Amino acid sequence: MSSDLSRSLRQWTDARVALGRTGGSLPHKGLLDFRLAHARARDAVHQAFDPTALAVEFGALGPSALLAASQAGDRAIYLQRPDLGRKLSPDARERVHALRRLEGYDLAIIVSDGLSAQAAHLQAVPLLKALLPLLADWSLSPLVIAPFARVALQDEIGAGLGARAALILLGERPGLGSPDSLGAYLVHHPKPGNTDADRNCVSNIRAAGLPPEAAALRIRWLLGESRRLGFSGVDLKDRSGGKLLPEPFPGERGEFT
Repeated sequence: MSSDLSRSLRQWTDARVALGRTGGSLPHKGLLDFRLAHARARDAVHQAFDPTALAVEFGALGPSALLAASQAGDRAIYLQRPDLGRKLSPDARERVHALRRLEGYDLAIIVSDGLSAQAAHLQAVPLLKALLPLLADWSLSPLVIAPFARVALQDEIGAGLGARAALILLGERPGLGSPDSLGAYLVHHPKPGNTDADRNCVSNIRAAGLPPEAAALRIRWLLGESRRLGFSGVDLKDRSGGKLLPEPFPGERGEFT
């Protein structure tokens, strides 16, 4: 591959392309870069999560925050027992249900470390700072911070709060070169038994991927369409083009189905 083409490719991607070779092996620099990226990915998975510090940051944005942990009591259990990350601890379940109200909420927002506490600490606040003003006409439940959560925990939390939709923001499985990537998963009518086919995902939320401001627009569009159509998941296609539709969204003033 020509040096000009190599430079052109590396200008547009962080992927490991045009690394060159030394005999039949990678150049020494390429090998060291790979090992560094691998170490950063491992560190991201095991990094400690500080929900208290995150709650303080969220408080500056306005919403009150509730701590509601999953049944995975620590990082080792969380990694070995994904099923426990999909269920609230008994104490957390009681606190979530205590916040339920007769009229319910339009949306429950949950934040978790997932597989990268680094992603939650770095991306969740900028994302919510951009997203919350776009949800001014939505009734929001108190923000839930859920350590050691898997995506499906949004169903138990959303159902417990009586929310008509749920959005969970959590650290994605780190890639080699993307240890700080946040994922956003939304579901209409959260309830136990929902599958991944019932959800929509906006992924790779980070400065070097999909910036939080652009992600907020996409999430807002998907939420609005989900509310208008009465469903989410594989039948809801992202046609936002990264931009908001003019307010109000078509049919958005109607009730959830």
